[in-house]
Amino acid sequence: MIDIGVITGSGVYELPEAPETHVVENAFGEAKVAVTRVGPWTVGSISRHQIGHYHLPHTIPHQANLTALKQLGARAVLAMTAVGAVDPSVSLGRPILFDDLFFPANVLPNGEACTIFTLPGDLERGHLIWTEPFAPRLRRKLELAAGELGLEVASGGIYAHTSGPRFETRAEIRWLGAAGVTAVSQTCGPEVVLAGELGIAYGLVGFPVNYATGVAEHETKEELGRLLALSSEVLPRLVLRATEILEAEDLVFDHGYVYRVEGGV
Repeated sequence: MIDIGVITGSGVYELPEAPETHVVENAFGEAKVAVTRVGPWTVGSISRHQIGHYHLPHTIPHQANLTALKQLGARAVLAMTAVGAVDPSVSLGRPILFDDLFFPANVLPNGEACTIFTLPGDLERGHLIWTEPFAPRLRRKLELAAGELGLEVASGGIYAHTSGPRFETRAEIRWLGAAGVTAVSQTCGPEVVLAGELGIAYGLVGFPVNYATGVAEHETKEELGRLLALSSEVLPRLVLRATEILEAEDLVFDHGYVYRVEGGV
């Protein structure tokens, strides 16, 4: 059993420790969860892309991953992702601690609705209602951890999810910009939705590695590679330090609920 889940992104395929790996099966498939100890907590980590970047965004088994963490007892998830900056004022290489979500499609990579509630009549089915999608207590601990590590971060910002695996067009980025989006990637929208339905607090840190199409001049391949390598160094340090200083009250899902109506809606 675990206390906290960690979901790693591009370039981070395992945590620095030598964890014990388990294959967890559930109704949505199976997930590989590496279990280790971080500070006072037992942590289960999932590499969303898997070693060798096996999964592009459109084949990641989000339902299986989040359900596996819930089965193992996770009460909170800290996730990381490389992002493209939509807001031109964003500084590349400066982590963003998101506080809002732009994911109007609300679909999984296969085009189906992004939900755990797939069975009509399921007694647990309901409507997820948030005050905000990303857990404010987790965001505060990420911010505190960044300060301890001497990292400058941006606290707050809108994360946008697009389906991928292609990158967005200029017109699509203008649409996101008009909605006030800070940065975009192709992986974390389903995770935060499914975590909310499962009653798991979810915090997200993004690392801007490039500017989205049309926002600024494209970075060179070498600069993009440098920033991706930096993200794979910085994000695990930040998330692991935040995990070490988490307290029990930080693991509470108190920023939303699932509204269930007896007999259906």
